[in-house]
Parts: sequence; C-alpha cells; structure tokens
Amino acid sequence: MSERSSVTELADSLRREVERYPEGRKLPSSRALMERHQVSPGTVSRAIAVLAAEGLVISRPGAGVFRAAAFSSGPATGARSAPSATARPGDLSWQEIALSSETGPRDLLAAPVFATLRVPPPDVIDLNSGYPHASLLPERLLAAALARAGRRPGAWERPPTDGLTELRGWFARDIGGHDGPIATGDVLLTSGGQSGLTVAMRSLAAPGAPVLVESPTYPGILAVVRAAGLRPVPVPVDADGVRTDLLAEAFEATRARVFVCQPLFQNPTGAVLSPERRAEVLTIARAAGAFVVEDDFSRLLVHADAPALPRPLAADDRDGVVVHLRSLTKAASPNLRVGALTARGPALARLRATQVVDSFFVPRPLQEATLELVADPGWARHLRALGTELRNRRTAAVAALHRELPGVLGSYRPGGYHLWLRLPEGVDDGVLTAAAMRAGVQVTPGRPYHPAEPPAANLRLSYAAAENSAQVVEGVHRLRAVLDEVTTG
Repeated sequence: MSERSSVTELADSLRREVERYPEGRKLPSSRALMERHQVSPGTVSRAIAVLAAEGLVISRPGAGVFRAAAFSSGPATGARSAPSATARPGDLSWQEIALSSETGPRDLLAAPVFATLRVPPPDVIDLNSGYPHASLLPERLLAAALARAGRRPGAWERPPTDGLTELRGWFARDIGGHDGPIATGDVLLTSGGQSGLTVAMRSLAAPGAPVLVESPTYPGILAVVRAAGLRPVPVPVDADGVRTDLLAEAFEATRARVFVCQPLFQNPTGAVLSPERRAEVLTIARAAGAFVVEDDFSRLLVHADAPALPRPLAADDRDGVVVHLRSLTKAASPNLRVGALTARGPALARLRATQVVDSFFVPRPLQEATLELVADPGWARHLRALGTELRNRRTAAVAALHRELPGVLGSYRPGGYHLWLRLPEGVDDGVLTAAAMRAGVQVTPGRPYHPAEPPAANLRLSYAAAENSAQVVEGVHRLRAVLDEVTTG
C-alpha cells in the first residue's frame, strides 16, 4: 500500500471515530494510533493534519489532539460537509465549447509529462521516473538547510524579482567558471527546470513560429513548445549529439530563431555532444541569428567512472547565443524547485519580463535553503555518493540487459539516469509498456520522445528510481519475460 492511500484510509477511519466523540475529547496518542492501525509516524501525522485542515480536530502541542467544537454545525465552523450522495450533478458540457481551440485538448499535450511523474503501486518496480529514489537524495542535508534558512534574517521577506544576489552569483560561477563570460547579473532564478523552459519558449519565439528540437528529445520540451503555440521541428541525434549538418539545413529551411538541446547526457539517448559539434552548433546558430537553449539538466548526475565533463556551451559563448538552463532538482529533491536561466542582452530582459508576469519570483525560503545546501560540505560528499550509486545501478542494468535482452542496448555514456533501448522489429512500444506494467515493471515508451513519426520502436529505462540495483536487475528480468510474451503471442 502506498503512503498516500494509507493516509487517506487512516483519515477516513479517524473521521468516523471523531464523529462519535463529545466536543473537546482527546484522541488516542500517535503511538496508540500507530500500533492500532499498523502505520508509520508520518502517516499518523499527515492524517491528523488532514482532519485539522477540515476543522474536525485541534492539535495542541504538548497536550495532544482534540475534537473541535461545533463539529457538525457546517461550513461556518471551518469543517467541510460531505456532498450528499443523492446530489444532482451539474451540467458541465458547456465547458467543452468554452475551452475549444485549434491546438487541441491541453491534457493531450501534458500526457507524456504526467506519465514521467506517475508514481507506480508499491509492488511495481519503477524503471520510468526521472527522479532518483528517495534513498539517493540528501534528505538530512535538505532538512537542516531548510531549518537554517528559515531562521535567517529576512528569510520571509519578499526577494528581488531576479533572485537573491548570492545565489545568482553561485549559479554564474558554477555554470561559466570564475573567469567565464557569465556574470551575476546574467542569471535569473526560476521555479525549477520545467518553469525555466516555459519562460524561455514564451520569451524567445513568437506564437506559431518553428522551434528546432533534438529528435528524440524529452517530452517535457515538446509539451512546453506546443503549449506556447510553437511548432517543434525535429533534428536527428546520433551517438555524438545533434547532427549539425541537418541542424544547418533545418535553420535554412524553417528560418527558426530557437534551437533547444541537451548537450550533456541527452534525454533519452544519453548522447554527449562531441567537441567538434559543440563549436559547430554555436557557429550555425550565430549565422542563423538564432538562440540555443541549453538544457543542462543532468550535469550533477555524472557517474563515478566518467571522464572529465565538457564545459557548458554557455561557458564558451561570448556573443549571447546561448540561453542556459540549470536546476538542482534531479540531484537534490523534486521539491527543491529552484533553477537558473542565464542570458545576456535584450534576451535577458525578455526572459525577466515573462518570468515576473508568470510567477513574480521564486519563494525566498527556497532560495535561502538552496544557498545553505550548496555551501554545506556535505553537498559535495552527496554528489560523489550519488555518482557512485548511479554507476553501480547503470553497471547492473547494462549487465542484465546484455544477459537478458542482447542487442537492444546501443552505446551509452557514464552519466545521467537512463538507457535508450531499441526494440525488435514489429514490437509496439505502447503495447509492451502496458504489458510490462501488468507484469510489475514500469518503463517508458519511446514514441512520445519523437516530435514526428519515430524511425523505430524504443523504450527508455531509468535505473535511478528503483529502490536498489537488485530491483533494476529484477525489472529487466520481468521485461524480458514480457517481451518474449509479446513477440511470441
């Protein structure tokens, strides 16, 4: 049973129990509730919080939890009354007309993003998610950083719209180096990487314009492009990154002014842009009068056995071609929604205007906590430990794939969190994914990663989200059984 369902069930049980209590009656202690319902302390705490938010109970620190007064008197007391089972549903059909548009249903655009965020049932091995398993994240460091940040003078005051100067300076040095072309004033803080992509797409291209994207690419990029009313144009990727010969042709054919790429450990192929192509990308984009949006999402996910990483494209850009996007989310926590957009000149002014209209600013306590986190000596130790564990999981996944599914794995690099598998001829990746889910392993179909019709059927396999390397190996074993069934069935 997942924690979410445990909280819901416990809250339902306590809600029925509290209804029988007189006003002011004390509920059993947390320890008693844990023993009676066989749940964790966190589940009890969250269930009590649900009832408190509904106005059913009052929590008094040091004394306990008590039934609130006027429990059944209705909304005036703060309690939420349940809707009648016989209540007549309203007619919502008018919304279909009100929400109609030429772009089609928005939920179809977001479907691949929802899929990457889906939390599987506890008996299903997660080889889908792009976030590392909770055991790989620095929860104690984060808790300590957040606690210290909350006590900082001014921590709850409104921050500058561009972000705290100290944190912007840290990002500038981390991206461009101490003597690089990026200054503190070139950095704009955003609410995570996805928000940064949205700001960039809405700022740099006019509605209806073409935007060049790698193919295959992260579905979240495609969703952002389409939601902004833009048209994604695919440029193929091989083992050395984007095909620069085709990139030049695409710019000439479309007159696009934006190219979105992931030069390091590209999602989903894992490709790293080769040194020759790095210079070519900047030259081609500059000649086309276009921006390169560099999504540097995986720089902190380098494996322990990786060679030295290439610098970000932004670190070698003197002409303001590159708009760089960086986030700490993958290596820290899905909840640390702090990222940075880096740009110079009028492009930065455009990004700043879009950001402030969309969300005003990133919450200051999160910015303060991020500063505390990256300044803690434990942060560097965490990144080294994370790199070691990702290497171990990748090694286990590669060995299992060679043993169980020889031929599906192409080249890979020691970084990131995923492998890109090519399926046998005639296998439908959607059918295989659904069958795998029924067999207890969640993987990602390759189709949503392509802006147009894919040249082959693929799967993306993430080795970061599973509980350990043994689970990764077991997941590959289940996948082989499913593939045997699909191909022979």
